[in-house]
Amino acid sequence: MKNIRNFCIIAHIDHGKSTIADRLLEKTETVFARDLQEQVLDDMELEKERGITIKSHAIQMDYELNGEDYTLNLIDTPGHVDFSYEVSRSIAACEGALLIVDATQGIQAQTIANVYMAIENDLEIIPVLNKMDMDTAMPEEVKDQIIELLGGKREEIIEASGKTGLGVELILERIIKDVPHPQGDENAPLQAMIFDSVYNSYRGIIAYIKIINGTINKGDYVKFVNTEKQYYADEIGVLRLKQESKKNLKVGDVGYIISGIKESKEVKVGDTITHVDTPCEAAVDGFEEVKPMLFAGIYPIDTEDYEDLRYSIEKLQLNDASLTFEPESSMALGFGFRCGFLGLLHMEIVQERLDREFNMNVITTVPNVSYIIITTKGETIEVHNPSGLPDPGIIAEIQEPYIDAQIITQTDYYGQVMKLCLDKRGELLKETYLSSDRAELAFKIPLAEIVFDFYDKLKSVSKGYASFDYQMSEFRKANLVKLDILVNSEKVDALSTLIHADNAYRFGRRMTDKLKDLIPRQQFAVPIQAAIGSKIIARTTIKAVRKDVTAKCYGGDITRKRKLLEKQKKGKKRMKQIGNVEIPQNAFMAVLKLD
Repeated sequence: MKNIRNFCIIAHIDHGKSTIADRLLEKTETVFARDLQEQVLDDMELEKERGITIKSHAIQMDYELNGEDYTLNLIDTPGHVDFSYEVSRSIAACEGALLIVDATQGIQAQTIANVYMAIENDLEIIPVLNKMDMDTAMPEEVKDQIIELLGGKREEIIEASGKTGLGVELILERIIKDVPHPQGDENAPLQAMIFDSVYNSYRGIIAYIKIINGTINKGDYVKFVNTEKQYYADEIGVLRLKQESKKNLKVGDVGYIISGIKESKEVKVGDTITHVDTPCEAAVDGFEEVKPMLFAGIYPIDTEDYEDLRYSIEKLQLNDASLTFEPESSMALGFGFRCGFLGLLHMEIVQERLDREFNMNVITTVPNVSYIIITTKGETIEVHNPSGLPDPGIIAEIQEPYIDAQIITQTDYYGQVMKLCLDKRGELLKETYLSSDRAELAFKIPLAEIVFDFYDKLKSVSKGYASFDYQMSEFRKANLVKLDILVNSEKVDALSTLIHADNAYRFGRRMTDKLKDLIPRQQFAVPIQAAIGSKIIARTTIKAVRKDVTAKCYGGDITRKRKLLEKQKKGKKRMKQIGNVEIPQNAFMAVLKLD
């Protein structure tokens, strides 16, 4: 056990985490040069394309230092805020962390949030300054920021470059020297924590585990503490580039367990595995049910594809346990599913994967958050969809979720960032100057305000320099109203939204104007209205496409023209009663891009 080191890598998106991981694998000869490709651990096509880690990975390396052999387990973490629970479990499985900071950009919001998480878990943090080969690197300024965040000495910060391999040997030495070996009792009852799981179509769910106490042998009868399911450990082993089976795993080891589980619901990240005969006294702390933050309807473009869509989402859920879904139907779009996501990036990735991996063409409705409704009888109802709102007469109050947001920005853009947050009903909690030209702002903002276009606007007002991170905070009472959109006097349920009463008129006005441009003209006039309850607050009309029926009347009596116009008017009226308006797909996404 004393020669095992378990560590993770903490970094903001694009600070070079996966590239440094590649260099470590190369240096320890875990991957030979002929097999080496960019971002070895990011094996999903989408991850390589976007340059982000979506699914965390783990890999074991061997390294010899001063004549002794060491086993290093790198537990990679996803960098995006949507996956912060996965990051927390990966951090809990480690004793040390490499903090990678881009020498050209400095410390950003995501890094700070994850560093605090690592400090809470008592991890030994090794600071690394990456991209030192770049002409725009500012090592001295960024070192000041690191010392301000972590303390410590300047000379302890490792200067490195993932591209050229500078400093990689020093990183490995420091991991062995500074990161403590795992602590635990080999003779205690088995206690293993699941920090990730993947789906294999032949073997079922493979759970990645870290042994905290005890030993597990192949064929042992084990149980999952939180789900209370029991299985035989058909195969156990360690995570090299390919899985390598072993007879047993001891305390401090990081590995995998295969037990023929077919449903992703039965393996939860953060759960504890123990023996059925001699169970451990307590489960590992910190287990949470991952709750979706954002809900959207996903509908097939052709109604015949409904069953295919169900099959695709079920398959996708095996690889992504945080995705939830239930069937729902909409007047405008037919049958589909209400899906729950961890955040906007997660939603985008699920859409993209449905398209690439399953060839599913889908319409996604406007995303919304979940609300808590307290009725006049004192009952509490959770609502994920504006159309599921109970009758306004029985609603005593509506509560909406708030988040704690941290934004780090350069002082040049301080005013615009502040205005953006206040426009989104944010409250400033505190402001801290990290250096003479960088400030950290802490806000409380309703989650619903962030869902639409907050991130894009933040990037544009700060010219891409501001970084943003958030955690769920609480539910608060809010003055919300349900805004319905009516096309040709019929409600389009997929366009309904819950919105703050002060913003309802402005939003309704923009919505009707936008739909007027997107819905094609018909043979009859089509009114588009925004309504709160039975009160219409905004309206525009799409003019009818008309044939000039009076063109053949030149001269003569006016009554001839009037007779023709009256006849046309009757036809239009009859057409309006039986005509229905097809709403194009881009109209449902228009809400997201109202500006």
